[in-house]
Amino acid sequence: MLSDPEDINNCILNINPGAGGTESQDWVEMLFRMYSRWCDQNNFKMKIVEIIDGDVAGIKSVTIQISGEFAYGYAKAEIGVHRLVRISPFDSNKRRHTSFASVYVIPEIEDTIEIDINPADLKIDTYRSGGKGGQNVNKVETAVRITHLPTNTVAACQSERSQGKNKNYAMKLLKSKLYQIEVEKQEAAADETHKSKMKIEWGSQIRSYVFHPYNMVKDHRTNIETSDTQGVMDGNINKFIKGFLLKYIQY
Repeated sequence: MLSDPEDINNCILNINPGAGGTESQDWVEMLFRMYSRWCDQNNFKMKIVEIIDGDVAGIKSVTIQISGEFAYGYAKAEIGVHRLVRISPFDSNKRRHTSFASVYVIPEIEDTIEIDINPADLKIDTYRSGGKGGQNVNKVETAVRITHLPTNTVAACQSERSQGKNKNYAMKLLKSKLYQIEVEKQEAAADETHKSKMKIEWGSQIRSYVFHPYNMVKDHRTNIETSDTQGVMDGNINKFIKGFLLKYIQY
């Protein structure tokens, strides 16, 4: 079930909202909390690499590092679009809303793997860290964003207090992304990961979370479902992950 070479590695997980503004940004924050709880329950260590708060509520984008044995092997099952149906807390008329968010996961490559990057191909920007207070909010430009111009691949880090450390980790993250791009190019024909990167909209979701008019979370790839929506949002998602992985290895 966890036999791919990168499965044992740490991983980088990114969550982005679909269309819908505050609604979908709030959904990103809910998913971020779900994965945080999942990490706690499964003895994975989680570290925020970059977080961009929503304008009104929620999160515009969040990138986390998940460390632990087979972190990527398990987390890759979450790649895809996640759909939420609920009565919106932001709608004064209490109407039902559907929100979407995308989850993408890449393995963190080992230091022994060499990725050749031309320094002339890099654009490096510094900025002030974000987040809701605490030690990660700095008054100086310690956060670093690196753009690989030929591929327009971006890696950023704001979790450390020094610009040097953030730059080093952003560079490691960039190498992981570039490595994954090459892997997906070579395996695009059969790679489930590649197939899962779909537009964040209706019809492309891997899992639906319904809070109204009934309670149900259903994985559309395996048809595994549960009515314990609160348990799922508290991080109890192993049944979906393992169900997908068991199906995934058959092909």
